[in-house]
Order: sequence, then C-alpha cells, then structure tokens
Amino acid sequence: MRYGFRTLVLAALATSAAAQGPAKGPAEGRHADDPAAAGTPAAAPAPKPGLHPGPPAPIPPAEIAASINRGVAFLLKDQRPDGSWGSPERTKELNIIAGVGSHHAFRVATTALCVAALTEATQAAEARTPGRVELARPEDVRRAIERGEDFLFRELPRVRRHDAMLIYNVWAHAYGITALVRMHGRLPGEGARRDRIEALIREQYDRLARYESAEGGWGYYDFAAGTQRPNSDSASFVDAAVLAAFHDAAAIGVAPPEKLTRRGVENLVATRKPDFSYLYGIYLRYRPMMGVNRPGGSLGRSQACNYALRVWGDEKVTDAVLKEWLDRLIARNGWLDMGRKRPIPHESHFQVAGYFYYFGHYYATLCAGLLPTADRAFYQDHLTHILLSHQERDGSWWDYPFYNYHQPYGTAFALLSLTHCLHAPAPMPATTRQPSSPR
Repeated sequence: MRYGFRTLVLAALATSAAAQGPAKGPAEGRHADDPAAAGTPAAAPAPKPGLHPGPPAPIPPAEIAASINRGVAFLLKDQRPDGSWGSPERTKELNIIAGVGSHHAFRVATTALCVAALTEATQAAEARTPGRVELARPEDVRRAIERGEDFLFRELPRVRRHDAMLIYNVWAHAYGITALVRMHGRLPGEGARRDRIEALIREQYDRLARYESAEGGWGYYDFAAGTQRPNSDSASFVDAAVLAAFHDAAAIGVAPPEKLTRRGVENLVATRKPDFSYLYGIYLRYRPMMGVNRPGGSLGRSQACNYALRVWGDEKVTDAVLKEWLDRLIARNGWLDMGRKRPIPHESHFQVAGYFYYFGHYYATLCAGLLPTADRAFYQDHLTHILLSHQERDGSWWDYPFYNYHQPYGTAFALLSLTHCLHAPAPMPATTRQPSSPR
C-alpha cells in the first residue's frame, strides 16, 4: 500500500482482535474504516447457484402506511431545536475518527437526508394515486421540513473539510444536493426561493470540485500528502452517491460541470469488475479478489454504482444487470445483514461494514425504479419486506452505531426506500431533460 499513515486505532482494535484470534494478513498503515486493514478469508470457487428469488408475499397497504408513519414520528421526535438531526453524542469508545469539522459535515448530511425523506413522504401522501400513504401528522411534518430547510440554508454553505486528512464533507455536499432538489420541488410558486436553492446547488458543485481527488472522483481520507487538492483515492460508493445527486440536480435544470461529472464517471467505471461488483476504492485495483471486492462484499455498493452509471448513460448497465444485482441483494441479503449493527467497520464476512445496509437498499429501490413497469413490483415488494422486518420498536432503522447520527440517517434511508417501493410513480424531482452521458 502506498500510504504511510500510522493507524490511529490499533489499540482500540486489539481487544476485538484478541477475541477473534490472529489477524489474517492485515494491511499496514490503514484506518479501521478501511477494509484493507482487515484480513481476506480464502474462498474456494463454487458453482453459481440460482439467485432469482421466489415471488414475494402480498403486503397489506395499511402495514406499509403504519411503518412509514412510525418512521416519520421518530424523525419528528428526534429533531433538534435548531432544526437539525444527529450529534456527536453517544460515543462507544471505538469510533470513526472525526474532528469538529467532520461532525458538522455529518450533522448537515444527516439533516439533508431527513429533509429529503420527509419531503418525499409528504409528496407521496399528497399524490392522487392508489399507492398513496396518508400521513398521520401532516402539519407537524411540514413544520419539521421547514425547520430542517432553514438549518440547511444556514449551515450547508459553511461546510468544509475538518483538515487535510479528513474529507467527510463530501457526504454533506452530495446529500445536500439531494435535499435541495426535493426542496426545489416543494414550493414551486416561490421563484426567489427556487433561485436561492439553485445557487446553493451550484455552490455544492464548487465544493465538490474543490475537494475532488487529484485523480478524479471523491474519497474521504487523504492519508498521503495532505495537499490543498486532496490526494485521496476515490471510493466507488462516494463517486456513486455524488453522481446520483448530480443526476437529480440536472433533472431540474441545474446541470453539474461536465468535466467534474466525466471524471467521476471515469473513476467509477475504473472500479467496476466484469461481474458488476465494484472495488471498494481505486487503491484496491491490484486486489480484485479481496473479500470486500467480491460480490458478497459489493452487495450494497453495486446498487449505488449501477444506478449512477445507468442514469449517466452507461449502456453496459442493462436491465438484466440491474435485475441480477437486485436478485443478489435479496437472495444473499445475509451477507449485508451479518454486518448490520456491528460496532467495528468491516469486521463482518466479506469485510462488510454495517453502514452499507440501508445505503445499499436505498439505491436498490432506485434501480428497481429504472426497470420496466411490469418488473418493478416484484423487487419493490421484496425490498419492502426486508425493510419492514428491521424497523425498531421506536420506529427508527439503524445499521451501524455511529455517534448519534445512525438512527436519523438510517430512518431517512429506510423512509426514502419505502416511498420508492410504493406501487405508484415515485416522487422524484420533475424532469426537465434527461442528462446525457458526460463521455
């Protein structure tokens, strides 16, 4: 590995390592959040079994509506007085390294996801379609959205990286765009507000250009040079999240910079393997059969990466590819589920980290929405069954104990996913034009 960074968490990991036995070939100089720091289990080749799942059981609409309302109620209760969601509280003495600026970015990104989720739930409730869900507290939801929007208007322009090493702010810029696009469609008659939102989207483009890796794409660590232009290696799932947000913004007429988009697409394509699993990051290109880079390790990433490349015109991501990876996610959901709620990143099989669980399912619902109408319900119902089965007693969803951000971001991802699984047109941004490939 080219990084000379001295791992900051070896002492914290020692207890876990002792319990699990000797490590198998750890990569030196990596952070605990990096799968290259974990051992790669040997796996013998096996015949590929049939992956297509059987038909899903019918789901009573009232059950889906009740689940959505419980999730919404959790977010209403969990919102902070300043309109945000999430905080650096509830530490577990084994945390992803983060500074003050990192926590600001986490809180803004979490708030953006919550605003997007509540906005889409409201749009689904207001739609005059058979699949609509009646919200139990629409006025409370409206006020929560307004408070969240005020927080984003105030804080999103202030987001920066914490220091030259920690570049978590890319998540706030990406999901900030996601929320801003939903905000843009919420009050279409307010022209000045829309102008302000469009300007803020363009500001996020500027930030993502500023914090783009020198080689293109986006990562969130620079363990090498610590330069003004990050020397980070791009991570496939970050590239995918940014490109998906770019597509949303382009759909409302706020097109991202062509060069920035093209470089992101090129870097994402560079991580793709022939079976449409994706390398965790470009730095692992010489370790394609490492556990995290195999299909079981790519289950959550492949959904996001396939979606991002498909909407940006990659003809290799066909309906058949989308279906195969949706089949994999459903049939082999256990590979992701065994990592869910584990406190150490990448400690599970195939070096899966818990925080890919609801991330992956959200982008899976977007992939299902790209399929022909006749094929969507099959996958939407399967994904709905999975999501309903994991809702907590308090109405939340969470997949990784992450300070005090995990319940709101997990709940937001789950609500966005359920909204897109309703048997009705998904409440996506109004499309003014279809973005073409940046190539």
